[in-house]
Amino acid sequence: MIEKVETEFSVRDGGHYTPGIKYHGVLYVSGQLSIDPATGKIPEGGIKVQAKQALNNLDLVLKQAGVGREDVIQCRVYTPDVAYWGDLNQVYSEFFGSHKPARIVVPTNHLYNGCLVEIEAVAACRKEESHAL
Repeated sequence: MIEKVETEFSVRDGGHYTPGIKYHGVLYVSGQLSIDPATGKIPEGGIKVQAKQALNNLDLVLKQAGVGREDVIQCRVYTPDVAYWGDLNQVYSEFFGSHKPARIVVPTNHLYNGCLVEIEAVAACRKEESHAL
């Protein structure tokens, strides 16, 4: 059964997607941009601030799904310039700590609305406790 994961900030831009989808014990998180969901604006301060915002947006979806950072299996990180890799990697490693999900960093052209970071993820859902009779 497919279960949609919405947040209080879901789809402000009218995009045809769901922030997260749970299916067969896996959470698939749509690309989370570096936009502050409360204001709808890109935070000022460059790549580190934007990377932190995109990761916080990812965390919002994870929490709504009942999944922790340590359950993330893989991330795809999109950025318009590979020159951002060092700063991006620093913020990313601070976010995940000792947990190291599989990852790919994809240098791309322009991201939506001028964002410098977009992150999508796949995570394992925690099993509900079974109460056998």
